[in-house]
Amino acid sequence: MSTTLLQSIEAAEHALTEAQVHFGHGTDNAWDEAVFLVLGASGLALETNQEQLQTVLTNTQLSAVSQWLSQRINQRVPLPYLLGETWFAGIPFAVSEAVIIPRSPMAELIAEHFSPSLKQAPQKALDLCCGSGCIGIAMALHMEIPQVDMVDIEPAALTLSQRNIDIHGLGESVSVYDSNLFAGLEPAQYDLIVSNPPYVDAKDYHDMPAEFAHEPKLALVSGDDGLDLTALMLSQAADWLTDQGLIVIEVGNSEVALQAALPEVPFLWLELSQGGNGIFCLTAAQCKQYQGRFSAWQASR
Repeated sequence: MSTTLLQSIEAAEHALTEAQVHFGHGTDNAWDEAVFLVLGASGLALETNQEQLQTVLTNTQLSAVSQWLSQRINQRVPLPYLLGETWFAGIPFAVSEAVIIPRSPMAELIAEHFSPSLKQAPQKALDLCCGSGCIGIAMALHMEIPQVDMVDIEPAALTLSQRNIDIHGLGESVSVYDSNLFAGLEPAQYDLIVSNPPYVDAKDYHDMPAEFAHEPKLALVSGDDGLDLTALMLSQAADWLTDQGLIVIEVGNSEVALQAALPEVPFLWLELSQGGNGIFCLTAAQCKQYQGRFSAWQASR
């Protein structure tokens, strides 16, 4: 008996719903997940019309769909890892289990050019803990920043970032470096420093759905309160910002712990209309003003 593309998608949707898989790595519902899974496994274009939905799948395609569905349900492998690709800020990126899957609400801020917090168009920007390179590359494309530097410490992430740079033809404006935050960089000053660092605290990591176990723990967890890397960044940021520069850091649910640790610091928590929380910014002047406090906090950890 033949099986059409639509029938395969409907069956996958039912299986995903029954299995109660976690959504949030590119989709937020079983239907969309099923569509992308079946099309990806079948080697078909992601854009389909009603006529194509009646296409009869081959046995080879059906076998591939079955294998992907098994990995998605039984092993809880996030769909973008099966696809080898995901989208961020309207841009496709290659992904692998060497990096977390791009999903930061930072995409909304990039589309808005970090307005109104960023007062002038940046000429030089830095993406710390770049992973796949999605934030730095999205800034280069959406904001047309002449120079974007990106850093990470994971060799496979650096390779993937370079691959994404090449995919988007940004070799002349975007560079990636092997560096533990600022440590491996030549002295420089940036108009904009952005980071989506590891920020999950120990308790939240323990409670996360099984899908997150496929992502590198190094890219998710940062100490008991989720703020180890943020503390280090803040203690050094003033030295790397231009006078009118801005630093933007995502800390997610660790926002509460950060405000409790540094109640005197006037963090500006950015509004996100498309969902998400826990992204703050500080000006270069504020980083200088509180650098001593940041350094003391970092040293005490």
